[in-house]
Amino acid sequence: MRRLLALLLVVGLAVFSANVVYAQSSGDSTEQTEASSEDSGYQILKKQFIDGDWRFMSFVLVCLILGLAFCIERIITLNIATVNTDKLLSRIDENLKSGDVEGAMEVCKSTPGPTASILYEGLKNADQGPEAVEKAIVSYGSVQMGLLERGLVWISLFIAIAPMLGFMGTVIGMIQAFDRIEAVGDLSPSVVAGGIKVALLTTVFGLIVAIILQIFYNYIVNKIDGIVNRMEDASIALVDIMASNNVFKK
Repeated sequence: MRRLLALLLVVGLAVFSANVVYAQSSGDSTEQTEASSEDSGYQILKKQFIDGDWRFMSFVLVCLILGLAFCIERIITLNIATVNTDKLLSRIDENLKSGDVEGAMEVCKSTPGPTASILYEGLKNADQGPEAVEKAIVSYGSVQMGLLERGLVWISLFIAIAPMLGFMGTVIGMIQAFDRIEAVGDLSPSVVAGGIKVALLTTVFGLIVAIILQIFYNYIVNKIDGIVNRMEDASIALVDIMASNNVFKK
């Protein structure tokens, strides 16, 4: 389901990109006008995208599409992974008070998320003593940490590469502007305006994409930190619950 939603996002943004490219190709044969106050934000954005030269802007748009797809997938995954640890520990405690370790394990198995998985690993090693439980929790916790952080490296890549693509468009636009100056032999604004406009717009869009993805990235990292803190607290509480209910064999 998570991958399906991320895929739908990619398809939707890809359709938007196709519409922009089509508008650019068909716009060559129509009269170009300044955006009026009646224009919608979408129309203004589309016009600026076209004016920035879609050949450069499309790469920035691809970074936005893929970056948002990874962000949405991570957000959905982390929201599913978030559980009420107090309620989970309370249900485990109820089973352990009656000596039903298997029942406590079933509670963990039926609860989604990394916290329940770690507690399950701890309960599975209950007959080997508290040291074995703590070791199992730490070992499996490292695995769950890797799963939580999966995909972050790609989001970081798109955050870094989007401004670079924008700056590349800036450099190419400035080169085009100087080529026109050299060809015409005149430094009039009309000669260099096109190249400079491409240069500025690609930079702006690259920075906007990086800012958007950075906000999502920070939210995801904060979400992961919260889950990890709850995992650690729940792990400590589980050992205490098991000790108080005499689960560990002498």
